[in-house]
Amino acid sequence: MWSIVIFVLLISSVGIRAYRDLSEPAAWAYWKDQYLSPSLSSRLITKVDLGGPAGSRPALAISGRIGPAAANWFRDRLDEAHLAPGDLVLLSSPGGDLNQALIMGEIIRSRGLTTAVGVADASGRVRPAYCASACVLAYAGGTTRYGIEGSMLGVHRFVTTAPVADPVADTQRITGAVLHYMTKMGVSSSVIEAMSQTRDIRWLGSRET
Repeated sequence: MWSIVIFVLLISSVGIRAYRDLSEPAAWAYWKDQYLSPSLSSRLITKVDLGGPAGSRPALAISGRIGPAAANWFRDRLDEAHLAPGDLVLLSSPGGDLNQALIMGEIIRSRGLTTAVGVADASGRVRPAYCASACVLAYAGGTTRYGIEGSMLGVHRFVTTAPVADPVADTQRITGAVLHYMTKMGVSSSVIEAMSQTRDIRWLGSRET
């Protein structure tokens, strides 16, 4: 009898703690993105033909908005895909969570993966797509970044949108972190300059990266 009572109390305690955690909007959004309905989708393609010297290689095609749990979700998909250094992450996204995109880019670089912007069918044929805002940060992580004819990159200045004590200081912090990251990833100074000049999306051709 006492064991049942203790068990019920333990379950109740865990349930109350979980409810309190998920009552926070950010926590609920993370939990939903991680477990219920991920904002990104993935597809492993055995062979994607990039043409020219790039040749054909396995690819993990990622599409959708970068949500609050995207980096963990992405790491899990990479583990399942068993990509080797030099294999491809194919991106198609309007952007999303800046911090998650930065982590995704770091993961891509740490595993020695390459990146391209596009979508591919089951046969591995690549079609143009676009990668905008925070997606560009993930794309920058590629050890080699391949240009797909017709694909576009959309860049802009990142600013804080969350309520903070000092929005100007927070925006400066975000800008500094992004510029440091892009420099570390070896992104062209012209792209970094384009990012810092406008709050509106500026579309770059694949050859400008």
